Amino acid sequence: MGLEEKLPSGVLLTTVEQVVGYMRKSSLWPATFGLACCAIEMMASGGPRYDLGRFGMEVFRASPRQADLMVVAGRVSQKMAPVLRQIYDQMPNPKWVLSMGVCASSGGMFNNYAIVQGVDHVVPVDIYLPGCPPRPEMLMDAILKLHRQIQHEKLGANREAQVEEREQIALTALPTSAMKGLLR
Repeated sequence: MGLEEKLPSGVLLTTVEQVVGYMRKSSLWPATFGLACCAIEMMASGGPRYDLGRFGMEVFRASPRQADLMVVAGRVSQKMAPVLRQIYDQMPNPKWVLSMGVCASSGGMFNNYAIVQGVDHVVPVDIYLPGCPPRPEMLMDAILKLHRQIQHEKLGANREAQVEEREQIALTALPTSAMKGLLR
């Protein structure tokens, strides 16, 4: 009933990109960057009831040099934005960012001069997690979606082209302050 029964003659074929993607997704180390009430839900997801340890993420790193996933949980003030960027720059490559909560994703109900209207103005975001505050189950679902994204990423020059393409799309996107309709 194991893997050996499903393989013809015990041979398994794969690519280096698939193996590296599997290893990367299975060993994410998140950095703690809890700024508001969403941080309490993030801490709860690391506890025994939800157990992020099942995904190899049981230890939230306090040092950005040991982390490759930044979970931005809560609203980001204008004073905190340079600190957030500095911590992001100190993380080793490859690195990913998860924007947790409506305040981190779009400024939330705080539409004023002191709050950054979306953390994507400061760092590139890979996954947006809505909610106020989002439940730990939602965080785990977002992490599993990020796992799928990481597993299918390219390597080498192909990855650089993929990252450059994503950055160009993000730079040409309409800022939330210029959007009309339900946002205004």
